[in-house]
Amino acid sequence: MSWAWWFLVVSAVGALMTLNAFLPRRRALSLLPSFFTSWLTNELAAHHLAWQLVATAIFIAEGALSSWPGWVGLGLSLISWTGLVVLIRASLQASQVVEQALVDALGAGYHRHLDRRPRAADVADAVPLRQLVFPFPRKGRHVERIRNVVYAEVGGKRLRLDIHRRKDHPTGAPILLQIHGGGWVIGRKDDQGQPLLALMAEHGWVGFNANYRLSPRATFPDHLVDLKRAMAWIRAHAAEYGGDPSLVVVTGGSAGGHLAALLALTANDAEYQPGFEDADTTVQACIPYYAVYDFTNRTKAWHKDGFQDFLGRVVMKVSIERDPDAYAKASPIDRVHAGAPPFFVIHGAIDTLAPVADARLFVERLR
Repeated sequence: MSWAWWFLVVSAVGALMTLNAFLPRRRALSLLPSFFTSWLTNELAAHHLAWQLVATAIFIAEGALSSWPGWVGLGLSLISWTGLVVLIRASLQASQVVEQALVDALGAGYHRHLDRRPRAADVADAVPLRQLVFPFPRKGRHVERIRNVVYAEVGGKRLRLDIHRRKDHPTGAPILLQIHGGGWVIGRKDDQGQPLLALMAEHGWVGFNANYRLSPRATFPDHLVDLKRAMAWIRAHAAEYGGDPSLVVVTGGSAGGHLAALLALTANDAEYQPGFEDADTTVQACIPYYAVYDFTNRTKAWHKDGFQDFLGRVVMKVSIERDPDAYAKASPIDRVHAGAPPFFVIHGAIDTLAPVADARLFVERLR
């Protein structure tokens, strides 16, 4: 195949990835491939633009424009580049969106009332250029990670967590508990949250990243019960690692965001604390991102019954028809109450796996 045809093929692939970032597929068979492709394109739009520019330059240098397929490929590339520029511009506006949300909730002068705890002067507020170019997990220069601390043993299985803190060992530091996602069936503490925990530790926080039992072996609410065990352990032992047990924030994404929200909304609920009913499992704030907030599909955002079929077979081990109350109790939307801690809900407008409609309804109920 000639350079012109290869250029057309590569350009078409790049253009389809860009198109999918704007119009992801939500049907069952294409859901996961579409999600991962759009995720990578959205998160790394500048990198996609860079590789497409480099590829185009190479193809043109090799004579790809000598015939019509090459010119068609160039046209597709120009369209793809335009879309990627739009995505990059949107990403650059993220900080403004976050700031406006804080102003709307806390008032224009909220900065003056922040608890500005001491942090190292050598931590930069801006993201370094090298991290933008190479956006891979990294350990902070001033951060140590204490791995595989056992926080509970359930059914012969040891549940472990990692601790992230500054090497100069802070005292009285605020605490962040990160909960990994993975659809309640996959994921580990080692795979998610590493950049966030490293950054927060550099800023003087003590971070915890906990494993929990996974389905299909585990049946909900086993996942939540384990994380409450982790929360109880953190309350009892965080001070040994420099943390302040009275200031705990919980965060997580996707299924981890679902569990973080439930952890915050079911504090000290004895039903989910078997054998440690008196332990304090309250948190002072919750920041779920692209979380699942509804198991009942009340907004009809999930494609047909695929999601609930998965929940019934793998996670809940009972259908919604047989036990609708169990699905409601597992839905953060149904657990909102006046005593809920502050929430900062982060969600993508075109998320294909966790519907933004559910996140918006969750926010409405919190407000």
